[in-house]
Amino acid sequence: MKEVAILGATASGKTALSLDLANNHNAIILSLDSLSLYKEIDIASAKPTIEERGEIPHFGIDEIYPNEHFSTALFFEIYKVAKKEALKNEKNLIIVGGTSFYLKSLIEGLNPKPNISKEIKNRVKTISIKEGYEMIRKYDPIYADKISSKDKYRIEKWLEIFFATNKPLTNYFNSSNKSPLIKDLKIYEIEINRSELKNKIALRTNKMIKVGLIDEVLYLEKKYTRAPKAMNSIGIKETLEYLDGYLTLDELQTKITNKTAQLAKRQSTFNRSQFKNIIKADTKTLKTLIQNYLKKI
Repeated sequence: MKEVAILGATASGKTALSLDLANNHNAIILSLDSLSLYKEIDIASAKPTIEERGEIPHFGIDEIYPNEHFSTALFFEIYKVAKKEALKNEKNLIIVGGTSFYLKSLIEGLNPKPNISKEIKNRVKTISIKEGYEMIRKYDPIYADKISSKDKYRIEKWLEIFFATNKPLTNYFNSSNKSPLIKDLKIYEIEINRSELKNKIALRTNKMIKVGLIDEVLYLEKKYTRAPKAMNSIGIKETLEYLDGYLTLDELQTKITNKTAQLAKRQSTFNRSQFKNIIKADTKTLKTLIQNYLKKI
């Protein structure tokens, strides 16, 4: 079994390339897209349809509901299941997507979670969310700036680790030994002209609206409210603004396109700064390079 990762800005053509390679080189696919994880967010995530996926097993898609919490640790478990499936069926594993932070975590590893006793869990339950956040602000201001003062899940997890280790979470993470899940991984990134990418993003946004983005967001809001983190994602957030009467249909399309283009720029910057020995080329060249690698014995 061989593992490869295909990175690239949103709308750069990663999905089509991965499906092509998987179909012709006996592979399964693990998605690195943070929005495709959610069931029922289909149009806004631009995830491949069931028809497009065909016979290829996909992991990291439709894993949880929008109102469920997702963590990097859960992604690690999804990766382990995908790799086990690939090994069992003697298939290659193609990791593809724009949320490269997950890939970085797989390569670097995750901090081991300390043992949280029942006594600690009970102690945390006696502390209000407001008091908990004030403790984080006092002992771990770096982490406090990363979360909402109303994020009950993260506040409680911080308190559990703090009471179990006597260390603020930031200090604990910096001092712990990480265990990488992937070691020998070929990483490829699609290079695409910025103006061409912007045009692709605009076309995709237009298609998303035409095939039912607004109806999908209406359904999601009715079922899950606007509270889940996923409801603040690009495409969903702007559509809610449109539904509130703040944007016209043309303004909706323009705003989603611009926000997506900004995301694409951040993705490219992250990949450039975080990965060494990454192989960059246009889609056609990458396809040949990856095919040659997968064919090697």
